[in-house]
Amino acid sequence: MLIGHPPRPAIAMTFDLVLNVAAAGILTGLVYGLMALGLSVIFGVTRIVNFAHGEMMTAAMYGAVLLFATVKLDPLLAAIPIGAALAVFGYALQSAVINPFIDRPEHSQFMLMVAVAIVLVNGLLMIFGPNAQNVMVGYAFDSYQLGPLLIDATRAYAGAAALLVAGLLFAFFRFARLGKAIRACADNQFGAAVVGLPVKRLYALTFALGSACLGVAGCLLVLMIDVSPPLGPAMTLLAFVIVIVGGLGSMTGALVGGVLIGLSEALAGLVVPPSAKSMVSFAILILVLLFRPQGLVGRRA
Repeated sequence: MLIGHPPRPAIAMTFDLVLNVAAAGILTGLVYGLMALGLSVIFGVTRIVNFAHGEMMTAAMYGAVLLFATVKLDPLLAAIPIGAALAVFGYALQSAVINPFIDRPEHSQFMLMVAVAIVLVNGLLMIFGPNAQNVMVGYAFDSYQLGPLLIDATRAYAGAAALLVAGLLFAFFRFARLGKAIRACADNQFGAAVVGLPVKRLYALTFALGSACLGVAGCLLVLMIDVSPPLGPAMTLLAFVIVIVGGLGSMTGALVGGVLIGLSEALAGLVVPPSAKSMVSFAILILVLLFRPQGLVGRRA
């Protein structure tokens, strides 16, 4: 008779399960944070609320699916050309469509971005249809074991890539002269124009950077979830939840909010049905609005 190891106590098994779920939630939250980082950067500089945020990321996810299906390009590598393509699209959108609305009333800007979102989601429906699509990479079922932690390879790669891109963006705004010029526009648009900074061109560059973050986040997210056109509005709503929780306009807050929402949704999945776990995110949003309306990292106006 084979004698195996004695069974682990139920409490230890439960703790290991929670630990593994939490790790997966944090890694997913890093990708959420990168997605929300694009929204936070755009709003923090241009003061335009991008209601087409999730739809643009969904388009990036479809781009990753298409590149994988045609040339077998891994989404981690596809993030480079797709991020560049989204940056070009964002620059053109800000320059040609949004800049004329900069000085118009907020409701006009709101309707403009909602119209862009509707065009994008219906365009995706016409091109790709309503059925969900996914990417099945060779390492989809691989994992890494670190003590009691069993980490999915896809989430590990996606989380690391999201952290790398976020770090590069932080470094750009902190050290690059162009990044400092964009920060000057965010602090004082009139003053930046007076000293000769091309404000509207810098706005377009900011939208391009935020859109590039979306392109990369979409390629990373498609490794973990299926994509369909209705995913766009849901991702837009999730991005708003994250940036409000973290602090609207705060880059650090976007990452903190993304990790918190990813962690809370993962842990909520242990006690509620998957279709209901998003209610925990909205519960966190309500608590933040009640007790710290400027967000966890944001500053009071």
